[in-house]
Parts: sequence; structure tokens; C-alpha cells
Amino acid sequence: MKRRTFIKNTAASGMACALPPIFPNFYGPDYTTEELMGKAEIELFGEGINLREEAYTSFLEMKKAAYSDGFDIKMVSSFRDYYHQQRIWERKYLKYTQESGMSPFDAIEKIIEYSTIPGTSRHHWGTDIDIIDGFPQASGDVLVPEKFGAGGPYEGLKLWLDENSTKYGFYLVYTDNPRRRGFKYEPWHYSYAPISIPMLTAYRKLNVLKLLQEERFLGIEHFTAGFIKTYVQDNILDINPVLL
Repeated sequence: MKRRTFIKNTAASGMACALPPIFPNFYGPDYTTEELMGKAEIELFGEGINLREEAYTSFLEMKKAAYSDGFDIKMVSSFRDYYHQQRIWERKYLKYTQESGMSPFDAIEKIIEYSTIPGTSRHHWGTDIDIIDGFPQASGDVLVPEKFGAGGPYEGLKLWLDENSTKYGFYLVYTDNPRRRGFKYEPWHYSYAPISIPMLTAYRKLNVLKLLQEERFLGIEHFTAGFIKTYVQDNILDINPVLL
């Protein structure tokens, strides 16, 4: 069933309908709710890199190794707090609803092909990176799958990462497995597993439905309990199984 249909079919119930919590309402011992949702001040390392210390150190080691093999790993995006993600969400929501004339339901479905709901992004954790090769010339949007495929400017880096990224603790998050649901294939998005795995474990203990009911950003009034449940299952949890 398409997400749009699912949203429409459950719209009458609204987000406040009485359903069991998506996750039990208790929290992990090491990470606060605010931290997991990107609302806390956390210590980040590296100008233009912005990762937790351990992830930063491993990233530098990976970058140095890649450079020795002829690739210049360039950071496109790493840590994004809740409010940055909210700006991305609302910009896309306005673009699709006002400029493209989409319905709110279609706009939401379009946004979550690649972008997360504020408060649910892995980029809130200081463990995840979007990277390209800084050496090749490339025009337009650099974060498109074709640029990492055969004949693309970042094909060489992607092949190098396939062979080497896990040596430094970084794993592809949204793979090209045709059976995977949720976000589309992102050959640029890697996660530092030693930290992101326990953070996801803590995140899974949050009551995502309840937390989002307390938020206010464009389009959220069209979310339903059913939609959030499906989003959690497909977009947050249907990832590279190594990262679960």
C-alpha cells in the first residue's frame, strides 16, 4: 500500500488516536531524548567535519588512506541538529505544496524518499556522513546515485569505500537491496557503527509517536499514528542490517 493511501485511510483517527506505543516509553542509559532527537548540545570535532570524537578520529584515518589511493573524501554533510532538519523539511514541503502544487500527502511522500522527519534523522547523532570525492569535476546536485555508479565521477571512490570503509567502522546505511523499503538508495551515506548502533538501540526505546505529537512544523498536522508506525518500520529500521 502506498504511503499516501495509508495516510489518507487513517486521517480520521489523527495522531492522538489510542494505539499502543510504537516503542516502549523508556529510555537508554547513555543518551537523552534531546540528544537522540538532535536538540542537545553535543561536543563535535573537526572544522567542517563535525563528528563525535571517536567517529572523527576514524574518519580522518579513512580519509588519509583514501587520499593515498587517489581519492579525496570530501564531507558534504555530517551533524545536523533538529532545527537544521526542520528547515530542510519545511523548505521541501513549501516547494512541493506551493511551487509544484502537490497535495500535503503527496508532498510528505516525496520528501521522505530522501529526507527525514525532524527529530528522526541519523544525522542528529554526530555519527553519520554524506561524502563525495573532491577530485573529479561534477555539476549539479552531487548527491544522486548515478554519480556513484558506472561512469559517474564518484565511481572510483564508491568502489574504494566498498572495499575499505568497514575497516574504519563506517557502513553504508541505505543500501541498494531491492527488498529494502523506506529511504531510497544513498551511496553517499555512511555511519560510524561503534557509536550509531547503540544510539539506534536507545532511539528504538523512544515513543516516537508521542514525541512527534509535541512538535510543530509544516505538514505535521497530516501525520497519523499509522503513518508514523510505518515510517519507523520502513525508514528508520529497514536499513543495512549490520547497523541494527
